[in-house]
Amino acid sequence: MAVDATTPTTVVSAPATGTATSNKTGSTATTGIADNFQTFLTLLTTQLQNQNPLDPLDTNQFTQQLVQFAGIEQQLKSNEQLKALVEIEKSAQATQALVYVGNTVAVDGSKAAFDKSATWNFQSEKDATATITITSSTGQTAYTGDFSLTQGNSSFVWDGKGNDGVQWPAGTYTMTATGKDSSGNSVAISTEVQGVVDSVDLSASPPLLSIGGQSYTTDKIKRVVRSSASS
Repeated sequence: MAVDATTPTTVVSAPATGTATSNKTGSTATTGIADNFQTFLTLLTTQLQNQNPLDPLDTNQFTQQLVQFAGIEQQLKSNEQLKALVEIEKSAQATQALVYVGNTVAVDGSKAAFDKSATWNFQSEKDATATITITSSTGQTAYTGDFSLTQGNSSFVWDGKGNDGVQWPAGTYTMTATGKDSSGNSVAISTEVQGVVDSVDLSASPPLLSIGGQSYTTDKIKRVVRSSASS
């Protein structure tokens, strides 16, 4: 019976094809790997069916091919599982963000939207007297004054009136605060903005919360404030 001994010499080129696709984008490369894996299985079957019994494929080479493509198969499965985990994480982030809509929250920051009132929270490591300055979006000083802080959290609600009693218009205002203790030593003060979450942008990754015209990620939220406490 005649045996085609030339077929085996042409089937070991599949690994090189897989290597050539490695420079493409992630999705294209993954598709290429999958296609090459299926091609390899076809070539492997053909190779086994047509190899020369007097000169079979070297055992070591055959084993190396099997190991290499078994690794590729596992990589494909891992990629699919990672993609599923990413989608689950995105869904969880979206669900978490939607919970905050309509709630009053405190977030890291110094800019607050003023409309009838604006609230800033302070965190101080000790009792202190803070000199606070509120400036408008154009850089004008709207208000400046001293405010007593207790150790821990304190809140300052601004009614929009300047030092001269003039009412400032609605807009975005920035708060800065410097503190000193009873001995005149500087005290570190961090500021937080308090406001209502108006909406959530789920098209962003991670989702963005809109608070007073400013966008924040959920990790910036420090606390959720009861409505009665924010009034």
